[in-house]
Amino acid sequence: MTATPRNVALDRLRSFVTLLVLLHHSLLAYHPYAPPAAPFNAPALLWTAFPVVDSVRLPGAEWVVGFNDVFFMALMFLVSGLFVWPALARRGAVDFIGERLLRLAVPFMYAAAVLAPLAYYPAWRISGGGGGGLGVLAFLQDWMRLSVWPAGPAWFLWVLLVFGVLAAGVYALAPKAGAALGRRLTGQKPIVLFGVLAGLSALVYLPATHTVDPQAWLSFGPFFVQISRAPIYALYFVVGIGMGAMTFEQGLLAPDGPLARQWRDWLVSAPVVYVLLVAIQMGLAKAQGAAASTDIWRIAENLAFVASCAVSCIAFLALFLRFFKRGGRIGNSLSRNAYGIYLVHYVFVTWLQWTLLDRPLPAFEKALIVFVGAVLLSWLTTAILRLIPGIARVL
Repeated sequence: MTATPRNVALDRLRSFVTLLVLLHHSLLAYHPYAPPAAPFNAPALLWTAFPVVDSVRLPGAEWVVGFNDVFFMALMFLVSGLFVWPALARRGAVDFIGERLLRLAVPFMYAAAVLAPLAYYPAWRISGGGGGGLGVLAFLQDWMRLSVWPAGPAWFLWVLLVFGVLAAGVYALAPKAGAALGRRLTGQKPIVLFGVLAGLSALVYLPATHTVDPQAWLSFGPFFVQISRAPIYALYFVVGIGMGAMTFEQGLLAPDGPLARQWRDWLVSAPVVYVLLVAIQMGLAKAQGAAASTDIWRIAENLAFVASCAVSCIAFLALFLRFFKRGGRIGNSLSRNAYGIYLVHYVFVTWLQWTLLDRPLPAFEKALIVFVGAVLLSWLTTAILRLIPGIARVL
């Protein structure tokens, strides 16, 4: 059975994850362990992750940032996958790819060419570029000299496009594959879903982290992806496809199904497992400082990472299935504009952080201003842009 095309709970979850992305980026400037400002052309390109670093720091921000970092992009791919098979059933593989090119490739190119330079301009100014003036031409010259082409958060779009094209190829060859996968997933207990996500993630993540640094990114032009996590993102996307291939009113995604009923258990488990991960990371750091063997610690860290990712994703999925069943004016507007908010927010985040650098305000107030300001400005910008018919087709 083909899934229903829309679901209020899942729409709200997608909006929520988008807000988590904004919160994550808003807090980085005030992270207690943020690195010092790096030169704009530094080989490590630290400024791409921390384009603005304030002198005031927010204790506790590392817990929010660290917790988000473990799961929120995997959850983004999972939620994105939920809507793929119904779209393929409606459009067919060729039209689906055309729609994905319009809604993902075009925004990605615009983000890489226009939005990313705008977002990283403050990093250039902080590093001493431009002197006393705006120095736009000097900035563009320095930008073109970079050894890489940072695209900011837009990396998610090109990876999602690749996954979508591959899914369309599978649909063209085996149109019943999604439903077959869905029957295996949605009829299971939530703990089985956890086993699938955590177990398969471990199978792909442990070999990857054994080969490359877990924090390493692969880049070619504006195409960036975190190497060790790319297989996890693919796995969550595929699981999302299977779950979304079945009707949302049955199985795990049912509003009164087993996952929604167990929301409390999973929500309590999520921070507990994350704290376990942090404890293991502290043990690993201690072993490294003592020049002791770290192999067991690294394996434990990787296992705790994939477990924390799976538990947190399931927890928020269960929470939204249980409590977010009806629409509302504000929630509907946020859902409609969530994609555009994700696309443009980084510009507002970095410029607000830059504007507040020399203001004598506590870190909490600065972070709050950046987050609320970025949400409202991104929301308003997207709503205005969507009044233009051609842009509305994309956003």
